[in-house]
Amino acid sequence: SRLPGIKVKYLLVVWLGIFVGSWVAYMHYSSYSELCRGHVCRMIICDQYKKGIISGSTCKDLCEERSLLFQHCLSSSPTQQVYRGLWREREVIIKCGIEEALKADNHPDSVPRRDVVLFDKPTRGTSIDEFKEMLLNFLKAKLGDQPSLAALVSRIIAMADVNRDGKVSLAEAKSIWALLQLNEFLLMVSLHEKEHTSKLLGHCGDLYVTEKIPHTSLYGVDVPPFLQSLLPSVVHQIIHQWFAPAWPRRAKIAIGLLEFVEEIFHGTYGNFYICETGFKNVGYNDKYDFKMVNLRKVATEMTIRGFLKGRHCEQNVDCTYGKDCTATCDKLMKQCKSDVVQPNLAKVCGLLQDYLLYGAPLELKEELQKQLRTCMTLSGLASQMEVHHSLVLNNLKTLLWKKISNTKYS
Repeated sequence: SRLPGIKVKYLLVVWLGIFVGSWVAYMHYSSYSELCRGHVCRMIICDQYKKGIISGSTCKDLCEERSLLFQHCLSSSPTQQVYRGLWREREVIIKCGIEEALKADNHPDSVPRRDVVLFDKPTRGTSIDEFKEMLLNFLKAKLGDQPSLAALVSRIIAMADVNRDGKVSLAEAKSIWALLQLNEFLLMVSLHEKEHTSKLLGHCGDLYVTEKIPHTSLYGVDVPPFLQSLLPSVVHQIIHQWFAPAWPRRAKIAIGLLEFVEEIFHGTYGNFYICETGFKNVGYNDKYDFKMVNLRKVATEMTIRGFLKGRHCEQNVDCTYGKDCTATCDKLMKQCKSDVVQPNLAKVCGLLQDYLLYGAPLELKEELQKQLRTCMTLSGLASQMEVHHSLVLNNLKTLLWKKISNTKYS
């Protein structure tokens, strides 16, 4: 006899559920195995350490004592490995690059000769004075001819001297040179005096270890990647509002973000631009102090100018570095101009608009909305950047600080 229609419907629903669940599990496993290659990263680094090609403060812990452990994969690209890990009973973040050649179809478990390409400088016989000159010229090219670069060179030399013997070995020099080629590491070294960036804890070759930031999103929680495309934006907004910190705590985090914008605008080592202003790239610690989560999305002024110089364009979008560092296209000359249209502060205010207005005290909301709107219209033209930029930033900081000062949230 035939099954009743209702049972057939139930069977179809169950079958569909199993199919969708299996598909999600398969996609998750496939993406995980492609993205998460920590074992390959460790194998490469330790192979070069044992050969004496590289050195670093974490090499012994990683390769001999096994006290630096890869735990949870956070990678978003196969060539940029990011792991939450444990080092000497402390939670840390481990970052390591893997060359494009390391793809699944190219025998990922074999050890490639990265030493031939990545660790090729400085060469044997280079004196310490020649290495300092190499560093100075490199920093000038990346950060501009800043008067403070000599002090930064001294700091890098001290960082390279892992065994603190007052000398820099070839392996130590090769390791620090390779690390400086990584944009995020260069920025961490350049902004080391700032309290709003992660602390660098150690390195081995071009693998480096930083402190773990407890909350890696402005809202304290994020929608899982496989659900992001399925849920409408209004649902994302509701989830963020549910799990966001209390408004005074959000105000404190926002003040920290504004301070960071202030620090990287005409800082000690030049200007820096945030080229992807998303809530996933900024976070905070357990004391609700702002922390920049992803410095890979920040670029130096020299990097952006180098990208724009002589670049052919048809429209403004052709003059975009990263996601949103956009310059104007000269449609007559068909070349990009050198000024970024929207400054850091305007982009940050756009990010903070929903973040601060939701749940804001009624007596503050109208003025806060007005100041954020003014901030979002700021131009990146040099003529407007100096006085106007500082005035808008200080007014916004003062408005927020007055509301939370002399309270437990300050």
